[in-house]
Amino acid sequence: MTRNSRHWAIAAAAFLAAAPVLTGCGAGFDAITSQPYSPTEATTAKVRGIDISQAFFLGPDSGATLPSGGATPLYLSLVNTGQGPDRLLGLGVDPALGTAKVTAPVDLPVQQRVSVGKPTPTVLIEGLKKPLAGGESITVQLQFANAGIVPLTIPVITRSREFTQFPQAPGATAAPTPTPTPSATAEHAEGDH
Repeated sequence: MTRNSRHWAIAAAAFLAAAPVLTGCGAGFDAITSQPYSPTEATTAKVRGIDISQAFFLGPDSGATLPSGGATPLYLSLVNTGQGPDRLLGLGVDPALGTAKVTAPVDLPVQQRVSVGKPTPTVLIEGLKKPLAGGESITVQLQFANAGIVPLTIPVITRSREFTQFPQAPGATAAPTPTPTPSATAEHAEGDH
């Protein structure tokens, strides 16, 4: 194979690999799909009759931090696909991270989607031992009455983009606001004369 024909073969292979992606672009942003939206950063798992989707801890606003001593709420969607009802009883976390708190058990009827965290967070990690800025992952164990203990690694997502509708995490610090520099202010004032 000559050098020139190798370049054409590589280009053709790249085009064929990109073709499925490019055909999806034709649908546009207003396309209607039959799939529910789920954030790409969130965790999804199917374990022992429990479908877990859209699992994430809510972190601070972009550019801010959840300080030590603060809390981070858990949001997730659960569907019990087992033979009988189940219940989310608890959350286990490494004590070096903080203390897990479940304010009330979450009932999981068969074949019914249950959103945890909306409208009020009921599962969270309190007394954080280290600050969180978003982008970290936390390993937890969800404890179910029938499905048992389910280990997961769940991301901490900043409160930005589609997550701005969620209430701010308890104890979060505000994002730093940019302050104008004196030189920029002076230059602007000189140009107004």
